[in-house]
Amino acid sequence: MEPLKTSSFSRTSPSPASPRASAAEADLVVEGGRLVTPEGVTEGSVVVRDGRIAALVAPGGPLPAGPRLDARGRYVLPGLIDSHVHFRTPGLEHKETWENGSRAALAGGVTTVMDMPNTRPPSLDTASLRAKAALIAGRSYVDHRFHMGADPDHPEVLAHLDPAVATSAKAFMAGHHTAPVVFREAHQLEAAFASAARGGVRLVLHAEDQHVFDLLDSRGGDPDTYAGYEPHRPRSGAIVAVAKVVQLARTHGTKVHILHVSSAEETDLLVAAAGEGLPISFEVTGHHLSFTDHDTARRGPRTRLSPAIRAPRDRERLWQAVLGGEASTIGSDHAPHTVEEKNRPPAEAPPGLPGVQELAVSVWTGMLARGMEPDTAAAHLARLMGTGPADLFDLAGKGRLTVGADADLALLDPSERWQMSAAHVESLCGWSAYEGWMFTGRFTTVVRAGRVAWDLARGTVGEPVGRWLPGPALPAQDHLRTETPAVQARELEGAVR
Repeated sequence: MEPLKTSSFSRTSPSPASPRASAAEADLVVEGGRLVTPEGVTEGSVVVRDGRIAALVAPGGPLPAGPRLDARGRYVLPGLIDSHVHFRTPGLEHKETWENGSRAALAGGVTTVMDMPNTRPPSLDTASLRAKAALIAGRSYVDHRFHMGADPDHPEVLAHLDPAVATSAKAFMAGHHTAPVVFREAHQLEAAFASAARGGVRLVLHAEDQHVFDLLDSRGGDPDTYAGYEPHRPRSGAIVAVAKVVQLARTHGTKVHILHVSSAEETDLLVAAAGEGLPISFEVTGHHLSFTDHDTARRGPRTRLSPAIRAPRDRERLWQAVLGGEASTIGSDHAPHTVEEKNRPPAEAPPGLPGVQELAVSVWTGMLARGMEPDTAAAHLARLMGTGPADLFDLAGKGRLTVGADADLALLDPSERWQMSAAHVESLCGWSAYEGWMFTGRFTTVVRAGRVAWDLARGTVGEPVGRWLPGPALPAQDHLRTETPAVQARELEGAVR
């Protein structure tokens, strides 16, 4: 039989039909799985050499000698990407360590993460990002990239950001417990949009409006029950913020990605803006697809989140966006806190939950529960946690099961039924909002760079050799984005704060 169709990566890799592809020994052969490629889902095997996918071979095709990994009865997905995690390094390691967070990622089929900047100190310049990478080196089980923090006092940094260090910057439009800086004034936000457009930087936004919340707070105090939490931080704050973002993107042409969209109205606005041709995309989180405000009223702090979990109708609109291709990514917003912190009174309990381990299986379970065929569900998962984030954030070699791509693979048993408990939690916090849930589907083996990094049956994990992923190199002639002495001085200041 002929080898499976391959992508353009194959131009720089051994042809799967060549004698070398069949004769030379492989580093690993993942045999007999259901391969989830950009072209579709089909039976086949994956041949790995030198940390990359060397060939995709159809059933009956020639396979080289080498170690075998039996994938029969499983989907072979590209290693998944979670483009929204908070692994709490540096400064907040009592909540999570990079070691624990990256182990949780592997358990959830994730081999690449993108970490957020709201740490202590925050990552507001390239010097702090390089220092963070150095701190994590030798501690990560997964590959990683960082979102830099957008600083309202220094928006000019975005016009000169070296894409090899970061291609995106996070802006908080509303504050919460760990938000380091907040864009409170309109002129600050506009300056950031203009600078990001000049630098080609994608702004990722926590889009809730602090002025709306301040106005509501002036008429009433903090909620004393969890039933009052969502009305305390209502959809109006998010809707106003998204409307502002759409107008700024229209004015400046800035690339924008809205995080953790929570309501039907936000979704409709963003879909309309993208339909107009604006460079706007958005993320939906696993928890906004899994829970409603009824859960928060009943279960309290475990689903106290920012943005808040909203009504059942909002959850259904978000599912429509995910299944209809309107959402570009799904993310976990993995943001652990200790049990003691979460058990504070409603006004003081920090928002956030662990989620990188639960994201893919919760969405998979939800898709099957909605009657989706497994092949279709697998294709959605590979888009939302593969090609979607890889394309948005310039993650070369990631998110695709194609020849020449990094040999990051996640083997999913699509039908295993299992109940989540605290004993399964890899995050340092030791708890999950999904405890007691019956999931369908489980990741049994995860491969990173051609080596088995996670094996459920054996209870083993590989070595912490995950890489900091560079972005595209800055062209030498691109003087517009070359860092100025003022920016370099700013970086040195940030490195020691």
